[in-house]
Amino acid sequence: MAQAVARPSFAALFTPKLVTVLREGYDLPGLRADALAGLTVAIVALPLSMAIAIASGVAPERGLYTAIFGGFIVSLLGGSRFQIGGPAGAFIVLVAGTVARYGADGLATAALLSGLMLMAVGWLRFGTFVKFIPYPVTVGFTAGIGVIIFASQIKDLLGLTLAGKEPGELVPKLEALGAALPTVNGAAVGVALGAIAIIAACRTWRPHWPGFLIAVTIASLAAALLHLPVETIGTKFGGIPRALPMPHLPDLSPARIMQLLPSALSFTLLGAIESLLSAVVADSMSGARHRSNCELVAQGAANIVSAIFGGICVTGTIARTATNVRAGARGPVAGMLHALFLVAFILIAAPLARYIPLAALAGLLATVCWNMIEREQIAALLRASRGAGLVLGVTFLVVVFRDLALGILVGFALGAIIILQRMAQAVEVEGAAPLVEADRADSDDRPRLEAATAHDPDIAFCRISGAFFFGSAGIVSATLDRLGEHPRAYVIDLTDVGMLDSTGAAIIEGFARKVARRGAALYIAGARPAVRHVLVAHHVTPPHARYRATRAEAMEAARARAPE
Repeated sequence: MAQAVARPSFAALFTPKLVTVLREGYDLPGLRADALAGLTVAIVALPLSMAIAIASGVAPERGLYTAIFGGFIVSLLGGSRFQIGGPAGAFIVLVAGTVARYGADGLATAALLSGLMLMAVGWLRFGTFVKFIPYPVTVGFTAGIGVIIFASQIKDLLGLTLAGKEPGELVPKLEALGAALPTVNGAAVGVALGAIAIIAACRTWRPHWPGFLIAVTIASLAAALLHLPVETIGTKFGGIPRALPMPHLPDLSPARIMQLLPSALSFTLLGAIESLLSAVVADSMSGARHRSNCELVAQGAANIVSAIFGGICVTGTIARTATNVRAGARGPVAGMLHALFLVAFILIAAPLARYIPLAALAGLLATVCWNMIEREQIAALLRASRGAGLVLGVTFLVVVFRDLALGILVGFALGAIIILQRMAQAVEVEGAAPLVEADRADSDDRPRLEAATAHDPDIAFCRISGAFFFGSAGIVSATLDRLGEHPRAYVIDLTDVGMLDSTGAAIIEGFARKVARRGAALYIAGARPAVRHVLVAHHVTPPHARYRATRAEAMEAARARAPE
């Protein structure tokens, strides 16, 4: 008999990967590898964090604070060896909408509440269920975010001057941008295209070079030396501070919490999905295995700390995490050092950030958006099946034109419906009823008689294969009804039923009562322990039904009419 698999202990689920790595033996070569990887990631994160913050409607330093404080906590407490935490492009739309409605302090409150929710989700061990989100949903969701972010960067890419405030919704945004096309700034377009070209060139010919930083540096030098009429961080924000902020609790009054609860829920859902997707990517690249619930607890703590220190939402970042793995990181120390390197950059090079053109950062984000739209995966899903294409398309459209969280929920629901439909279609039911004289004429149209019952006019047989649940209940019920009222014994073979829900059990229970009223016997063959447990819970028990381990035993008992 197979032994039961032991459930993982609390320590196994929630011990940070940093502790695991240190226990394995952390040496000087490992520290050197992590330091190099951390520096590489910091160079990538420096311009990207500022660009995401600006696109989110907050000052650029808030993106850096997010990467520093949030990124450090994610690596310190997280359940992934290689996860890099920080601001993510996926949050731009949600963060920008929250800032527009409730201000920066409202964003801090929502981020802190989201952190508490993420910790609760982790402690309750719900992180395991995030993996059940269908792949077409994640691809469509990511592509939709890419389109939305790109639309938000058109203004800076073209250097447009809008007559009023830029709308948040996609269609009104495009209408406003279209009306402002006569104000295109040729210098801004040139800077943006130059940055995109440099990033593309680095990825093609020098993939290990920090293309983002090189592009932003060259664009900043060109704008400053040539006195280009483009907007910069200095002209819009006055630069970034050369010091870290002091901790400050946002407004946590009951009224404010209730006001920001919907935003916090959206941050939580998106944060959980994005973080665990990033951890899965790291696992696939490295061969490691993350602890999903521990990771969510760490993400929650990181969001709380980030909110207190003036940052925005923290999540696992796929691009920076992948960079960390490719740079040769050995463990979470690389992510912690990446945060410390960012601190050094702020203390040393903060005055230089004022010269960075916004068009260059928009070009950087445009490149990120292009990479977010996974064209090969989209083509593969469209070729795979109409169902996958439908889920992908619906998720994409809802995300782009309605809401991010709603897109996930609608895509998940549609994917679940399609899967249930396929499961229902996959069920096989074979019924064999003894033929009475009235049935002989059309016997060719009746279900094929099971060989074991063909010579016994008193036994009716039904074999069910597949998932017996509410989706396939109608097929099974109709087959059972065709078994007739004349047999003195019935056999239902459940050997190939891997899953049975309450609807299926209720159908068996109702059929068992009918059989008992006819004075016949019902034998259930081959029911697995989990299937039998559900049946027993629905009172499918003697004397209405009797269980046998195999079909042969059930047929033998039916022939002998053996009493229980």
